[in-house]
Amino acid sequence: MGLSASTPAVAIQNTNASEHQTASPPSGCPMHEEKTRGCPMSTKPSDATGESKTYSVPAHQERAYEYVECPVTGAVSENREKLDPSNLMPPPNQMPAPDQPFPLSTAREESSIPRADSEKKWVYPSEQMFWNAMLRKGWKWKNEDISQKDMYNIIRIHNQNNEQAWKEILKWEALHTTECPCGPSLIRFGGKAKEYSPRARIRSWMGYELPFDRHDWIINRCGTEVRYVIDYYDGGEVNKDYQFTILDVRPALDSVSAVWDRMKVAWWRWTS
Repeated sequence: MGLSASTPAVAIQNTNASEHQTASPPSGCPMHEEKTRGCPMSTKPSDATGESKTYSVPAHQERAYEYVECPVTGAVSENREKLDPSNLMPPPNQMPAPDQPFPLSTAREESSIPRADSEKKWVYPSEQMFWNAMLRKGWKWKNEDISQKDMYNIIRIHNQNNEQAWKEILKWEALHTTECPCGPSLIRFGGKAKEYSPRARIRSWMGYELPFDRHDWIINRCGTEVRYVIDYYDGGEVNKDYQFTILDVRPALDSVSAVWDRMKVAWWRWTS
């Protein structure tokens, strides 16, 4: 999913960088044969003309399952090594960068986050994709910088952050189970590390630290687009589950419904 270069490069002790990430089954794996279909009560958000929207996803998501291993058969998609007919090259974001000091895994892990307008889920980037994304943002590797082991840890931390964020969103969405019994799906997301939210700025004026990252996630709530703001704060040492981030997740104040949700939750917190 997100390729935020602001994720701290925190190393975890006793981690084998050469180990493969634990991946969820890709489509076509026997473990997916009993997978339930999309909820018939779910609907696509409509635009002003009343027509249903069809969402596009990042290009790297379209071939993502070719890089997710099936834990039952140990196989990957037979299309994994197919070349782009336009240049006879593999997907560029999985290619080693020039002068890259060590090899990186191209394996990808399936998330628990449903993709809007699809029966698939979002798939996290590989170590190689993350490395290439950092290079595109202007980062240059030096000998004292991150190692192969660090890249393994960074991916695990990145994935855990996103899983935590989705769990927090689901807690808010539990307020809307009547109108959307099948639950939400993620339409798109974006990093806004330097665009601090009003809440984060107010906290900083009170003496608290600013978040090291911010994401805005847009979800589909059975036909309604809802924006969530996620502030990421440094929580100290990384634990054995690759968690160290303190998340502040809440619906953006874009609608009366969101304002009402925020007011209800604030009241419950003060009176509990």
